[in-house]
Amino acid sequence: MSETRHNWTKEEILDIYNKPLMELLYDAATIHRKYHDPNTVQVSTLLSIKTGGCPEDCGYCPQAARYHTDIEGNDLMSVQQVKAQALRAKSSGSSRVCMGAAWRNVKDGPEFDQVLEMVRTINKLDMEVCCTLGMITENQAKRLAEAGLYAYNHNLDTSEDYYKDVISTRAFEDRLETIDNVRKTNVTVCSGGIIGMGEKVEDRAGMLVALASLSPQPESVPVNALVAVEGTPMEDIEPVAIWEMIRMVATTRIVMPKTQVRLSAGRTEMSREGQAMCFFAGANSIFAGDKLLTTPNPDVNEDMEMFKMLGLNPQKAFVKAPQPETIEATASKIEPLGEKPKWTRPGHKIERNENAKANSKLVEKE
Repeated sequence: MSETRHNWTKEEILDIYNKPLMELLYDAATIHRKYHDPNTVQVSTLLSIKTGGCPEDCGYCPQAARYHTDIEGNDLMSVQQVKAQALRAKSSGSSRVCMGAAWRNVKDGPEFDQVLEMVRTINKLDMEVCCTLGMITENQAKRLAEAGLYAYNHNLDTSEDYYKDVISTRAFEDRLETIDNVRKTNVTVCSGGIIGMGEKVEDRAGMLVALASLSPQPESVPVNALVAVEGTPMEDIEPVAIWEMIRMVATTRIVMPKTQVRLSAGRTEMSREGQAMCFFAGANSIFAGDKLLTTPNPDVNEDMEMFKMLGLNPQKAFVKAPQPETIEATASKIEPLGEKPKWTRPGHKIERNENAKANSKLVEKE
């Protein structure tokens, strides 16, 4: 059961998820200790380099332009601003900086060139660099790799079946294609999802089937709990129970034994005891800092106190994969293609997303 498999079925994963909790925890902890140091946790800092104004309609996201969420948007940060934030994160114990931009997809041009320079700058600080910029082409992935990108995040969010009830502006297949484009480089893949969006347990299992079926499996899998933000279509959904997070983390660990499982959004709703159970169940990565893009997150000092209490140590950079080489822009061998790709727009409508959009227009008129 501890060997990496790519042919998990939904039924098998459901059987694992629904095990008696103590048995599930024992199995997950045993596998975790086989492949990872149980007392080491990778710490990442998530930085929103471009906030708000996203054209997508993701039902959970406060950065969607069509919803009224009081998010203060900002243009793309400068390289100097990002470097300062990265140095601050490094001094606080983070080994990775993940830069997120509220884009549907990457477009070649000055802004992408600026992001590439951010990647070069952070890699030279001997920190792992991750980006989440939306959908990217093969050429764009190669340019990121050349700049020194360590990881690219592109979450599946949920199962393929439930996906159509969450997002209507892009297709599940586009997410898989983006991951495939990243896999054509030496950049590692970070891909996970969100629980507590109204999905069934079967959908959680379906998402894990999709992730585990990837070959190789993602090097990092974030497990997020929905943070319901006022103004989004999912604003009234109750927080997911900690036991569901623990089960999801444990099941992910068993299904993807070598992957780093990140305890991501929703930690402000979790007690230290609940988080400790997640670490025992196989989580070995967190986001640190007081904000995850736009939603609250525990203060880094609180996390370091928790680490001390639990005897956990921050993981050093480049333990799981070697540091990428950085090629300067002047020495680049990969020419930009001037791409402005048009990705899929499925075209169906999601009632709760449409209602939130209509409510947003009413608020703006007041």
